Amino acid sequence: MTARVLIKDLSAQADGPVTVSGWVDTVRDQKKVQFVVLRDESGAVQLVNPRKTDDEGLVVADDLSTTISGLSQGSFITVTGELKHDERVKLGGIEVKLSGIEVLSHAIPETPIAADSSLDKRLDWRFLDLRNPKQNLIFRIQTTFEHALRTYWIEHDFIELHTPKLMASASESRAELFEVDYFDTKAYLAQSPQFFKQMAQSAGFGKIFEVGPAFRADPSFTSRHATEFTSIDAEISWIDSHEDVMKLHEDLMVAGFSAVKEKHGEEIKALFAVEVTVPTTPFPRIPLAEAKEIVKARGYEVPREDDDMDPEGERQIAAYVKETYGHEFVFLTDYAASIRPFYHMRHEGDQSLTNSYDLIFNGTEISTGAQREHRVDVLIEQMKDKGMEPEELDFYLDFFRYGAPSHGGFGMGLARVLMLMLHQSSIREVTYLFRGPTRLLP
Repeated sequence: MTARVLIKDLSAQADGPVTVSGWVDTVRDQKKVQFVVLRDESGAVQLVNPRKTDDEGLVVADDLSTTISGLSQGSFITVTGELKHDERVKLGGIEVKLSGIEVLSHAIPETPIAADSSLDKRLDWRFLDLRNPKQNLIFRIQTTFEHALRTYWIEHDFIELHTPKLMASASESRAELFEVDYFDTKAYLAQSPQFFKQMAQSAGFGKIFEVGPAFRADPSFTSRHATEFTSIDAEISWIDSHEDVMKLHEDLMVAGFSAVKEKHGEEIKALFAVEVTVPTTPFPRIPLAEAKEIVKARGYEVPREDDDMDPEGERQIAAYVKETYGHEFVFLTDYAASIRPFYHMRHEGDQSLTNSYDLIFNGTEISTGAQREHRVDVLIEQMKDKGMEPEELDFYLDFFRYGAPSHGGFGMGLARVLMLMLHQSSIREVTYLFRGPTRLLP
């Protein structure tokens, strides 16, 4: 048998014998000719089978036509036939005239989801939902984006880490933690790799990154929250301020968006009606207090009293930046110490503010970054300010008792980036298998 050819490679192949495999998308079982649209992981192609007739012109049933008539949507098949280039064929200008079909598995004829099914229903049948070319593209985009980030990191001498996700104590606070049985004690699923990223700085690694799972026991049902998500993290040594972290962050985003636009830009435009824009640098930077005043001048006052920006405020400041700078990204900087973790370094001249930022993309926060506090005596005092017991995190403080460089980094949600890049309404659309307060299947 001729080796299997991916459908995307057929157009570059000369006319002649060919073997393709995939699943049945549609069947048109007409009187004189049968058509099948076959899909694989790379695209779709039209298969054709002219029905055989007798001397009187009457259709004669044979094994091939009978097999085609019995095909149901979703059945996986391998076919052999003659590839023919024909510009009259609407689907790619090529078709395969069938000579044989091997049915690997028959699908139940009635599919449980349709194009207009609800998102929850589609997630119940995610493996079928993912056969949609639009959904398939999301995960090819994800692959390209991550590869571009890794390429940047590796070319700039970063070290990749895989930090543990089972922890003996909280990584940042005891809020939003999943507690699990661990032999004769308790463990917690990691909210982030934060402490271990910082440990790598004390270990002298210099620059590190990780792409891995994180867990938040947050009973939130918003379009941008999940209980398990993929976190993109980086940490670097010898920084002067959080400005160095922001510079790294924006360079990474440019690398990722450039790769996605180059490889998938036309497909994204066709399937999502979205033009991917590679951001220019530097990204706009606005102190949080100033951003709140800008939002207030636009007619919306952030109601929170905890010094943070709420979702509507994020949308409003993003709209302002788009109108003023023509930019989809903005760094909001100088967050209050009251709402930042104890390990964020505070302003030298104003202890109420931190050397930190949130990165807003298309109206939604996708990342938090900061310069970290590396002086152990200051860390202990900032823990106490937060009502924490330093003894509970003694292992973490050890990282700094034996010397540590100035350092900083960020954590960024992968699904949020994809959701906003593709203008999707929920991270559920761009997560392979979403996990939320009421979803543990499939």
